Amino acid sequence: MSDDALFGLNRHIVLPGPLALDGGQVLAPVEIAYETYGALNADASNVILICHALTMDQHVASPHPITGKPGWWMDMVGPGKPIDTDRFCVICPNVIGSCLGSSGPETLAPDGAPFAMRFPVITIRDMVRAQALLLDHLGIGRIYAVIGGSMGGMLTLSWAATYPERVAAAMVIASTSRHSAQNIAFHETGRQAIMADPNWRGGDYYADGKTPDAGLAVARMAAHITYMSEQGLTEKFGRRLQNRPDGSKGAKTFGFDADFQVESYLRHQGLSFTDRFDANSYLYITRAMDYWDLAEDHGGVLANAFKGTKTRFCLVSFDTDWLYPTAESKVIVHALNAAGAPVSFVELTSPFGHDAFLMDTPDLDRVIDGFVKGGGL
Repeated sequence: MSDDALFGLNRHIVLPGPLALDGGQVLAPVEIAYETYGALNADASNVILICHALTMDQHVASPHPITGKPGWWMDMVGPGKPIDTDRFCVICPNVIGSCLGSSGPETLAPDGAPFAMRFPVITIRDMVRAQALLLDHLGIGRIYAVIGGSMGGMLTLSWAATYPERVAAAMVIASTSRHSAQNIAFHETGRQAIMADPNWRGGDYYADGKTPDAGLAVARMAAHITYMSEQGLTEKFGRRLQNRPDGSKGAKTFGFDADFQVESYLRHQGLSFTDRFDANSYLYITRAMDYWDLAEDHGGVLANAFKGTKTRFCLVSFDTDWLYPTAESKVIVHALNAAGAPVSFVELTSPFGHDAFLMDTPDLDRVIDGFVKGGGL
């Protein structure tokens, strides 16, 4: 296959596998959708792998094919930007289990019907192994840097722990080394909302197109609250009331319409999410995140995950992130210190909470720019 076919936007490849999964099952073949930006240099030493968050995808710096909205990290990835595509070949794969082209519940099983809930339960490490298969196919050995925020940070840590010889540098943004009881509780609330929707039907809803949108919207609403800070919600909405369709301003309905602006915002976030995401994929990916516990995979000692590593690390947290607070990043930093790994850490100030890494945060731009340039390419 030519380089022109392998590199560029809207790439999709079917790899024979097999991919052995942590749950004991095998996935074969393995479909991976991905995008690349910038050119691969002669010795393939300029690759930056970007790992996306739960509800993001491979369209990191290109318009989303369903919504038409700009890529989710357009401000960070591109010519002359902190992740400079004039210098680097940036690769962003859609994780397996998702719904934008990689193997997941929506893809077809050998019998010609969608896998739905027959798709095997996966882990963060399974996602990383699938990405490694992709890079093998692209002829890429060592990676200049792996960068990811939120769930993408989990993948970044898993990359560094699973393939230390392949990862020169790793940047982990607003993430954690394991999901807490609170994190799991929020995800379970969302999963139950989906499974309680009459249209879910055990996950077999693809044939007639009657999807569990109501349940998925509620799951998104609940999750979205955790992505914002109290300060951000207060500044953006406070207790301000919605203007009514009849032109009246700030009027209470004394009913259960969206009286408050924050209610309207969350309803919009929930409904718009159903246009671009699959409910079963939400179940599978949140379960993978809940199973995430890097120390558990290394004898209960997080430092063991990085023993002997030469990878250069950078950890970034935000002071208003209560989903994965700064204390979680410090746990990782302490483990890296114990393992003797080179690591830097910064806590940034932002009103945006967990989602600060996706927002206009100039300090993050500078940190990423410095981290990327620190590799010396």
